[in-house]
Amino acid sequence: MGSLLRMARLRAKVDCTEQETIAVHNPVLYFEIAVTDMDRAIAFYESIFGYSLSREQVDGYEMAFFPRADDAPGASGALAMGDVYIPSKNGAIVYFDVPDIDAVLVRATKKGAAILYPKKDLGEAGFVAEIEDSEGNRIALTQAAE
Repeated sequence: MGSLLRMARLRAKVDCTEQETIAVHNPVLYFEIAVTDMDRAIAFYESIFGYSLSREQVDGYEMAFFPRADDAPGASGALAMGDVYIPSKNGAIVYFDVPDIDAVLVRATKKGAAILYPKKDLGEAGFVAEIEDSEGNRIALTQAAE
């Protein structure tokens, strides 16, 4: 699976020669996950990750925003419902970093999630798994190496 190799490289340390200059930043700022039933999706994501989403109307679309820590690395985003949002297992995959991938997989399957890619040990890069959420989207879970 090509994305596993990329994930391993993302978690690995980057070695630079004196001639290389690397701008350290995360270019992805925000994501939206398409949903068809906002109540069901909020219940799913809040129960498997254990945090509260903030529900709002934005430009006529129903949104539920994930927590965001402005002083921390990484991106945040929202669940999004409306005519332009179509859930899919075949598009971009959002990776959620979790402290205990096994616990999240248990909670997700109890909420009806299908495991699409079982937990895989990536060595120093940690662990990864993929599930189908309550709306039919493929999402991934990552955990740092123990």
